[in-house]
Amino acid sequence: MPPSEWDRGLDELVARLRIDRRQFLRAVAAALTWTQLPGSTLAPAPAGAVAVDPTIAETLEAFADTLIPGEKRTPDDRAVAGAGTGAGAVQAGALDLICSPRSGLAGILPALTTQINAAAIAFAEARGIALDPAVAPLVALDFAARTAFAVELLAAPGAFHAVYLLLAVVAFLAYHAAAHLPTVDAIRSGHPGLVAIGFPPPDADGLWRFPRFSYRRKLARRHPRTRRGSPR
Repeated sequence: MPPSEWDRGLDELVARLRIDRRQFLRAVAAALTWTQLPGSTLAPAPAGAVAVDPTIAETLEAFADTLIPGEKRTPDDRAVAGAGTGAGAVQAGALDLICSPRSGLAGILPALTTQINAAAIAFAEARGIALDPAVAPLVALDFAARTAFAVELLAAPGAFHAVYLLLAVVAFLAYHAAAHLPTVDAIRSGHPGLVAIGFPPPDADGLWRFPRFSYRRKLARRHPRTRRGSPR
């Protein structure tokens, strides 16, 4: 199958974000620390404020869909651009994970999405793109423009750079790891990301066992004090 528009966009995005693992982990750690500091620019919002705001929700979904595109959920879906085939990050639960306390982002999403949309407005103005005022600025961009915007947003250094990277990571974790769900439940419900990567199902009792060694030979003897995988 020839590469689609989103294939090319994703390739460009990955190519432009060449940072090594240590740099990436440092950025994520810095973002998590910064969001908890008193007086941070991204001060925590009141509990529950994130989940009910449609502008925040559609902005986050558009961001996640740009990274891992999927099909539109309905014909009038604006947040999902429809550049992919099948389920993408949005259908895999990216919004649920991003808004979860586990992400470390839940309390700062109003301020964070304001920054993203302000950057999207500046991006559009610089290129003469007219934005539809009926939706959030990022949502008003078409998929090609969203991809170019994401490349700039995630690659350029700045005050919010580490937090943007963390947001991207959370979207990928929702798709590739179903991090917002118990893995057994995600597998049994047919989570699209786990299905796409071929994650193996558990045994009937909900546990994973691997009777064959991945290197086709046993590399070490079982420790005599090991019980249930923990040498205690």
